[in-house]
Amino acid sequence: MLTKLVVKAQMSIDNCKQAIAKFTQDENGVTAIEYSIIAAIMGGVIYVGLTQSGLATNIKEALKTVAGYISVYTG
Repeated sequence: MLTKLVVKAQMSIDNCKQAIAKFTQDENGVTAIEYSIIAAIMGGVIYVGLTQSGLATNIKEALKTVAGYISVYTG
């Protein structure tokens, strides 16, 4: 009976070792994390670029000008 218990314990330890080895070798999640970090950095750069450079104001003024031309020509 004690021998069976020791064998089962050893099998559980071996299964845990295999699961940990498989988990550490899996790189699927790493790629998703890398892409999310890149996307977050790009979003921050775009936000700062639009708010700090006045680009958003320039775009808004250009769209108002276009809207004005459209309303003049469509009557």
